[in-house]
Amino acid sequence: MTLSEIWVYPVKSLGGIRLTKALTEERGLRYDRRWMIIDDENVFITQRTHLKMALIDVALEEEGLKIYLRADPTDFVLVPYQPVTALPVTVQVWDDTAEALTVSDEADAWLTRQLGMKLRLVVMPDSTERKADPRYARHNENVSFADGFPYLVISQASLDDLNARLAEPIEMRRFRPNFVISGTEPFAEDQWKHITIGDLRFEVVKPCARCVLTTINPETAEKGTEPLKTLASYRRNGNKILFGQNVTVQDFGELKVGDRLTVLE
Repeated sequence: MTLSEIWVYPVKSLGGIRLTKALTEERGLRYDRRWMIIDDENVFITQRTHLKMALIDVALEEEGLKIYLRADPTDFVLVPYQPVTALPVTVQVWDDTAEALTVSDEADAWLTRQLGMKLRLVVMPDSTERKADPRYARHNENVSFADGFPYLVISQASLDDLNARLAEPIEMRRFRPNFVISGTEPFAEDQWKHITIGDLRFEVVKPCARCVLTTINPETAEKGTEPLKTLASYRRNGNKILFGQNVTVQDFGELKVGDRLTVLE
């Protein structure tokens, strides 16, 4: 079993970036969901209610984050890794509140123009504590602006199994994983508890419940019924539809595509 894809999503609910190597940190991969867009009430926004976010991509440049329109990469804003305005703001992510910093007036203006409402971009400083659900994350782990947990792992075989049931296959990026694993049986990840990827140890803590964001086509920003409709027929547990596993990390270091995954338990 091998690590075949690594993904980060620097700005929550904007496009992901496929990497060949990445550094693990307690909150997630370096740069993963450390930035977030908030409305004028300091509440996070996502593709669930703002479909056009699906059409905005992000690149990691030497001088900062480049946030740009996929259809017109010349329409972009460059966001320094260190915030310029750096005004403290308490933001809401689901039922949590967390301390963040504003980033730049330029980023705010660009996002406001693209999405048609007054918005701000914020970043999570290292001093912020936002805890993963202690019912599952047993070591008091912090998490970035991700929905609930630092990492998400999905096997390629699970997606292949789903696509065999769909009239039109979908891409893995609909599910926004951090790690894609090749060489397993479908849904093998459901049985894992402790794994290593390369030399780094991870704990598999909870199945990932999927939402309507997976039904948004990332190329067109159009919402449909799949894959949730099909997944509900064989991946439902109570009122939740499960696909992928939430994971926490025990060791910090570098991972690279091609690293071996070993199941310890």
